[in-house]
Amino acid sequence: MPIADVTLSPSTSALPGSAALQQLADGLASWALIAALVALLLGAALWALGSHTQNMHQSAQGRRAVVASLVAAVLIGAAPALVNFFFHAGLRVH
Repeated sequence: MPIADVTLSPSTSALPGSAALQQLADGLASWALIAALVALLLGAALWALGSHTQNMHQSAQGRRAVVASLVAAVLIGAAPALVNFFFHAGLRVH
């Protein structure tokens, strides 16, 4: 008995509420970018204060916060492209 092949074709209009879900994702991305900006500003201030007071631990924490917030912003911006890339890569698996 052969097993029937299944297919997958994502559609934003296939279910009710898809537009609201897209708006929710857009809003969450906006909040995440604002949080990354705040983290960047706080990290930069911590880095500057630590450097000025010669507190190497505080300075290192500030640098880590700056780098982490920049990486977060890149990931937020690249998230749709990354998800689509891996989705399409998964479709090519046979």
